[in-house]
Amino acid sequence: MPEERLQRALARAGYGSRRACEELIRAGRVSIDGREATLGDRVDPTRDDVRVDGVRIPVDPDHRYFAFHKPAGVTTTMRDPHAARDVSSFLPPGPRVFPVGRLDRDTEGLLLLTNDGELANRLQHPRYHIEKEYLAEVDGAPTSAKVSRLLRGVDLEDGPASARRATVAARAGERTAVKLVMVEGRKREVRRMLDAVGLPVRRLVRVRVGPVRLGRLRAGDVRELDADEVRALYQQTGM
Repeated sequence: MPEERLQRALARAGYGSRRACEELIRAGRVSIDGREATLGDRVDPTRDDVRVDGVRIPVDPDHRYFAFHKPAGVTTTMRDPHAARDVSSFLPPGPRVFPVGRLDRDTEGLLLLTNDGELANRLQHPRYHIEKEYLAEVDGAPTSAKVSRLLRGVDLEDGPASARRATVAARAGERTAVKLVMVEGRKREVRRMLDAVGLPVRRLVRVRVGPVRLGRLRAGDVRELDADEVRALYQQTGM
């Protein structure tokens, strides 16, 4: 890809008008591959490491970042001849993107989609401790002892598992909404943990991944992440 003016790349990454980006450069807040940038610099967006205030920013125009509200019953695979529905039918037009991690077939909620391979790998790597927040509708009333077990750790067949945070969000009759924040991503981990403490799951929705929230995105819909969200993902994964 041909090189382009630095202020153009910064503007595309969400740092305001080109004039505002020129002010960032003049203030010494921008670096390219470890050196302080100057007005007139050009960058290769696919190769150069561009940072503002020490934080790397995404400047590759071919990289795409989306939030997808996965409905229940959809398999988190691109092509699965054995699945009634997979993710491929929901992908936005344009350059191909891929799911970051997985949600089991019966779980709903936020799934990130991107073709930025380095970011995707870091979001899934346990060393970065990226939080995933879930809202679970369970049968029964969670006691303080059960909530404490979720925080302390539950022994599962593939090893102990614990929530970073666990709170009761709401109660209605015989059902309760429990909010859990996890940093692991083992298969059906949240469901297995809740079942192990006697709180079988009726419905499970992932409402957040790192700094990105599901918000009011409707089931089956896809939206593009804004520049602030992408920068926050870069910052949380040390990129």
